Amino acid sequence: MSTMTRTQRAAPNFLTSTLPQVNLLPPEVRAARGLVHTKRWLMIALAFVVVLAALGFGAALYMKQVANTELADAQAETAQLKVAEAKYADVPLVLNDLTRSADARRLGMSTEILWKGYLDAVSAVLPPNVSIASFTVIQGSPAIAAPAPADRLAAQGAATVSFTTDVVTIPDNAAWLDALNSIPGFYGATVLSESLGTDRGTISYGVTSTVQVALSAYSGRFAATEGN
Repeated sequence: MSTMTRTQRAAPNFLTSTLPQVNLLPPEVRAARGLVHTKRWLMIALAFVVVLAALGFGAALYMKQVANTELADAQAETAQLKVAEAKYADVPLVLNDLTRSADARRLGMSTEILWKGYLDAVSAVLPPNVSIASFTVIQGSPAIAAPAPADRLAAQGAATVSFTTDVVTIPDNAAWLDALNSIPGFYGATVLSESLGTDRGTISYGVTSTVQVALSAYSGRFAATEGN
């Protein structure tokens, strides 16, 4: 009896699970349930969008704060540079003045010749019993060229040196000119004139001669200094 009861109860369950089911709910109810489901997903999507917007807004605020900090640091550095610039405002003017002074010195001294060594060299090659009565230098400058040599065949030099020597014996002009030309930087020595005179009863000969000074005689010491 009880066995039949269990069989009878089991049979409807088996048929129920195997037979096709039909949703008898009205379409309006099904649509309402679908709408609820859709609204739920829309709420989730909206919440996700709000979270993203909040994160983006927070990131924007953070980046703005960082940018403001960097701007403040840059403005502070600019202010410090302005103070330093005002402190050293005269430096470019001084440097320009120094540059102009150096250029002026280099130009003005570009034709400098250290004559002491040449005078010593002339004294060293003087023949015996010969003295220099006068010594004249005509030298060019940055604005004025050196005078043309007395010898038209001689090259243009840096200066012309004129000597008047007193000789107690008949002068050997050829030896004297050779001696002048032997001095480094001297060339084109020429005798211009000779004269006979007496000094306290002593006969002497006066010889006027010239010699050219080469361009290599320029010291160039200031140009070398500026170049270094």
